[in-house]
Order: sequence, then structure tokens, then C-alpha cells
Amino acid sequence: VQLQASGGGLVQAGGSLRLSCEVNGGAFSLATMGWYRQAPDNQRDLVAEIDKGGNLNYADSVKDRFTISRDNAKKTVFLQMSSLKPEDTALYYCRYFTGFSNRPYWGQGTLVTVSS
Repeated sequence: VQLQASGGGLVQAGGSLRLSCEVNGGAFSLATMGWYRQAPDNQRDLVAEIDKGGNLNYADSVKDRFTISRDNAKKTVFLQMSSLKPEDTALYYCRYFTGFSNRPYWGQGTLVTVSS
């Protein structure tokens, strides 16, 4: 299973970005897909996840600002980020997990930088 994340960049506070993560291999439609982020000197934390049934889970810090979605035909998960804040600056990683695998799979990370 390989994950390719894209869409990061530099944006001003209050702006928007859309991240994408395409999955090659595996069973995408059965996977729980997630976005995590890691700022310098911090641990990697969950931002949002969507399971195979479309159930959603968000970190409190991004609720009402970020939206996760998936396109099973394209084997891609998205993260629409709005009203961005400087504290959203981090490397964003996508994560793939199914009940068939013994481990999660991670994308390479895409950098989001929000300037004040």
C-alpha cells in the first residue's frame, strides 16, 4: 500500500487549502482514512478521520473549519481546510488502516504553513 499526499503550501491566516491523498494498492473502500499532523517538537496528532461507512471524527481544534471526505472510485481522501490559523502549521500525513492489515500505512507528509 502506498499513499501519496499533496496540496500543502503557504497560506495567510484565514485562507484555505485542500489536501489530497491518493492510495495505490490495498482495499481503499474498506479502509479508515485519516489525516494527522505534526508540528516541530510535537507528537503526531489526529486531525480527522473517515471510516468505510462515512462516519467522521475530528479533533476539537479543527471542528467547523476542516472537512474530510473520500472518493472511493479515485481511491483518494481529501481534507478541506478553511479559516486557517498559524497554529495549523504542521506536516500533514494521511493514514490508511483496515482490519486486514496489522499496521497502518502512512503517506510522506505535506507541509502546511499558515502565516499571520
